[in-house]
Amino acid sequence: MRKSIFLSLAVLMTMGLLGGCNTMEGAGEDVESGGEAIQNQAE
Repeated sequence: MRKSIFLSLAVLMTMGLLGGCNTMEGAGEDVESGGEAIQNQAE
């Protein structure tokens, strides 16, 4: 169950990265927010 949740989260983050960031600064913000989401999920 946890593996499928993590996989779904990873797919959504990848889609967000590819669709939402137009600059390197935007990419950095997207990666940071993705990392925070993973940390919150782990807690």
